[in-house]
Amino acid sequence: MTPADGPARKPAPGAGRARVLVDLALQGGGAHGAFTWGVVDRLLEEDWLEIEGISGTSAGAMNAAVLASGYAKGGRDGARAALEAFWRRTSDAARFSPFQRGPMDRLLGNWTLDNSVGFLTMDLLARMISPYDVPSFGPNPLEEVLRESVDFEALAAGPIKVFITATSVRTGRARIFRNHDASAQALLASACLPQLFQAVEIDGEPYWDGGFAGNPTLFPLVNELTSDDTILVPINPIERPGTPRAARDILDRVNEISFNAVALKELKMLALLRRVADPGKTEGASWARMRMHVVRNEVMVGLGYSSKLNAEWAFLTMLRDEGRKAADAFLAEHGAGIGVRSTLDFDSLLQGV
Repeated sequence: MTPADGPARKPAPGAGRARVLVDLALQGGGAHGAFTWGVVDRLLEEDWLEIEGISGTSAGAMNAAVLASGYAKGGRDGARAALEAFWRRTSDAARFSPFQRGPMDRLLGNWTLDNSVGFLTMDLLARMISPYDVPSFGPNPLEEVLRESVDFEALAAGPIKVFITATSVRTGRARIFRNHDASAQALLASACLPQLFQAVEIDGEPYWDGGFAGNPTLFPLVNELTSDDTILVPINPIERPGTPRAARDILDRVNEISFNAVALKELKMLALLRRVADPGKTEGASWARMRMHVVRNEVMVGLGYSSKLNAEWAFLTMLRDEGRKAADAFLAEHGAGIGVRSTLDFDSLLQGV
């Protein structure tokens, strides 16, 4: 789908009104980031929404950098075209990956890699062998995809501010890369899972996946931008029904909880500050003024961890279409509230606190 042959634009409630400055917070999640592609593709169709900045982690950071680079060179349509080209290149690069669905899953229409020999082998080895014990076979193929998909000079000078989160291995703290120091290496660092990849070194410092320190990080959106409206696009389910019992399901749920923990902590802090701070005073004012909006994501509950490594074009475009549907529903339900009030129920975040 390209801007030229894609679906007709669907105006949201309030379309035609004065522009509303917003920022985006994009979670990471491997191939599941194609859902976010669909969400932002739909949001870019709304001329009244002006994106001031984007905070992203892992696949969310890649979506952010590609969008901002494309926007700097070709506006909204340039951003949409750049995102499609990036995900197409990602799928093409994974065409001969060992992570492929088995025949039965293809026949049944399952997107899981749970029965993939390549995935099962990798999953077993990752629990016993360090990535430093395995010989390197050259650069990460995703590095070339990123260099082809992001014009880092255009990104550095572009109007959309980008915040890419990686986790310092040495300190455990978040490192935020901004437009001027964004690079393919920074994006790879933001997506570096330590069980699978050696740490990415930048200026002599090793980095792992940004999800450990912020998925995504919210504070630069609050402290460095003018916008008071943040649209959060989650990937990892916060709630799952039932209790996982299989070893892999338990590990998957632990990972989801871990990668959601920091973002939930920041949202709870925001909720507390909104309750106690005076928006008219300097201290805590920016946090107290923030209006939060969340695009509902119900498709991920039906997808397991292994499908985050499934880069088949049919899977990616399915997620894109689900993301567009979710954005449609979000705009229909909450579009009129953007720029006016927070549509996230902050009180629910403070239950049990």
